[in-house]
Amino acid sequence: MSFFNDSTDAELPRESDEAGVPKRSRFAWRVVIGYSLTAIFLGGVAYAFNAPTPYVIEQPGTVFNVLGTDSGAKVITISGTKTYDTAAADTKGKLFLLTVGLVGQPGHTPNWIDVLQAWNDPKKLVLPIDEVFPPGVSGTQSNAADFEMMKDSQQQATASALRELGFKIPNKVTVYSVTKKTPADGLLQAKDVITQVDGAALANGDTLRSKVSANANKQPLDLTVVRGSKTLHVQVTPKKIGGAWRMGISIVDTYVFPFSVKLRLQNVGGPSGGMMFALGIIDKLTPGSLTGGQFVAGTGAIDGNGNVYPIGGIQQKMWGAVGQGATWFLAPEANCNEVVGHIPEGLHVTKVATLRDALTALKAIASNPETTSLPQCTATK
Repeated sequence: MSFFNDSTDAELPRESDEAGVPKRSRFAWRVVIGYSLTAIFLGGVAYAFNAPTPYVIEQPGTVFNVLGTDSGAKVITISGTKTYDTAAADTKGKLFLLTVGLVGQPGHTPNWIDVLQAWNDPKKLVLPIDEVFPPGVSGTQSNAADFEMMKDSQQQATASALRELGFKIPNKVTVYSVTKKTPADGLLQAKDVITQVDGAALANGDTLRSKVSANANKQPLDLTVVRGSKTLHVQVTPKKIGGAWRMGISIVDTYVFPFSVKLRLQNVGGPSGGMMFALGIIDKLTPGSLTGGQFVAGTGAIDGNGNVYPIGGIQQKMWGAVGQGATWFLAPEANCNEVVGHIPEGLHVTKVATLRDALTALKAIASNPETTSLPQCTATK
């Protein structure tokens, strides 16, 4: 049979089905329908993978050298007393404060492609959004709370650093907020300063919390309160709320410092930079360099007495430290379970429970960067 024919298409014989529809036309329609179904399927898959998820992603965030600058301004500025310019004496040593970047917030969560990629990236952590943003809390509200925690953290860091250096730092317990329909509602107000409990001077917020917790007999606590220029005596009877005795207030420790210490970081919230701020303050108030020229990173919330507390996102922060060339990492002892088995190659981690522990570690690192004698993290049940 020849493939060359002078006949026109109209003259060629055509195969038809019983209904008289040409088979060539039927095949063409099947192709069209097949492509359409494929396009619909692929479109559905693409939509599903790009649809919002109930997750957010934690990843390494911005890293700051507390001995350096942020956006052209010093992170730590001290005036009214003698300071030592570490940067001039040692241009290599750095104390890195670490942050965690968050991808997603209520109403704007990452898609499934981003989540699947993060699940397979050791630098990132996928979390249910409700673990990061409690139901009913917007991203704006959460950020505002984080910035308030940062302000308090800076106060605690300054107090702990100066106390470590031997300064006497007076302490005030200030009411931050009062919860509606609790024992303190209508009796205490935000910005009240509580100076005494049952006639005894109040040392700090922990003392007040202990007094409230010990109130098993439902006895009223006699509080001496300074409100503006007035001194008031208020009786508040703690109530068992959520399984614990409470008055219904949140408090912060505030301090009176002998000179000005200003800590500055833009767009950073939360309390986890406290320990590194404290170390930076001590470095600037003492001769020489705490780091001995080493790149040392660390994290941990701190109170005014130098106790270091656990923080979130420590695995992402270790990766952030490595990304900046840090070889040492100071980790809160209470975070050790999250550290073990997740330390990036080339990073040496030592655990600390207090500011003094951190200073001891820095002294050892500065004198011998290859030291192996510092306390290591071990996993606990």
